[in-house]
Amino acid sequence: MQNPATVPGAADERVREIGRVRKLLARPEFGALAGTVMVFLLFGLSAGGSGMFSAEGVINWGTVAAFLGIIAVGAALLMIAGEFDLSIGSMIGFAGMMLAIPCLYWGWPVWLAVLFAFALAMALGWLNGWLVVKTGLPSFIVTLAFYFILRGLSLAISVLLTGKTILSSNGDAILRDLIAADPLVQWLFQGHVLKDLFNTLAHAGWMAARDDGTALAIGVPKVMAWWFLLTGVGAFVLARTAVGNWILCIGGDANAAKNVGIPVAKVKIGLFVVMAFCATLFAVLQVADAGSAAADRGLQKEFEAIIAAVIGGCLLTGGFGSVIGAALGALIFGVVQIGIGYTSIDNNWYRVFLGAMLLAAVLFNNYVRRRVALGRA
Repeated sequence: MQNPATVPGAADERVREIGRVRKLLARPEFGALAGTVMVFLLFGLSAGGSGMFSAEGVINWGTVAAFLGIIAVGAALLMIAGEFDLSIGSMIGFAGMMLAIPCLYWGWPVWLAVLFAFALAMALGWLNGWLVVKTGLPSFIVTLAFYFILRGLSLAISVLLTGKTILSSNGDAILRDLIAADPLVQWLFQGHVLKDLFNTLAHAGWMAARDDGTALAIGVPKVMAWWFLLTGVGAFVLARTAVGNWILCIGGDANAAKNVGIPVAKVKIGLFVVMAFCATLFAVLQVADAGSAAADRGLQKEFEAIIAAVIGGCLLTGGFGSVIGAALGALIFGVVQIGIGYTSIDNNWYRVFLGAMLLAAVLFNNYVRRRVALGRA
């Protein structure tokens, strides 16, 4: 008897076409995309005429989203691999102080202080990952310990060396001016891009202009440019490279991944280093923008980054998630945090809304995964 699979035109019963709706629901970022649309509709109706969606308004909430989005990239990749880093916020404050102290008190050039902050923070990220891998302890416990260690170090070192916990100047040395005087650091981390384009649009009457004809919105802040770059790189690595497949496999089953030859330890340690890089980038951009560093900066940012990743479709159990989804989760944060100020809603409802979004995202992700797994979507 002839095999049905070899008969021309015969359909193999083992192969079933997946519908478009099911494909869409199976995407990890679908819930975040739906949430983003809902948030934009909500604020479009309640604050559409308030200037929230003008160029200046977009820059305002886009900047907040960008800062969170930078650390959400690292948090998402770690969570997809089945790990957490609760030291993110403390790392931000620590890295900022490690940039400011050498500049203001040791006479270092700014570029060297920036390299020092990145190197030291990434070394600590490596230590985080190494301890998790070598001891077998949950990353929740190891990084929680570093949460307290780094926060304490930031406060103790700053008081010991400077007598202060907030640094912006030391005599004639002003941190903002030092950064602006370093062409490389200023070009990478301070100011805006696309200024000429914004001014051209303002002259053409397509954007609000100042009395001198220049755009009221100066340009796109560099933090937003970094956010777009990191999100693009992270999404490409996760979706198009072998390392991305390794990350997903490790999060799904680390032992099985190890048995098929995936370097589980190296990948996990590398992701903790990437997370430290993202936290330090956040700190450097924040110091360049504010012109100051503070030992207590980054408070609760670890939770916000994890929430953004969860809203973006990352499962707490690992093995499933999206960098694009985490970026959308950060965007929701930015729109809600700044958008409430454009409405008559009390700002105290901001965290209530985010908590509800987190719960809804977790319930939605679990529901969709169950339906997709059972073939009902």
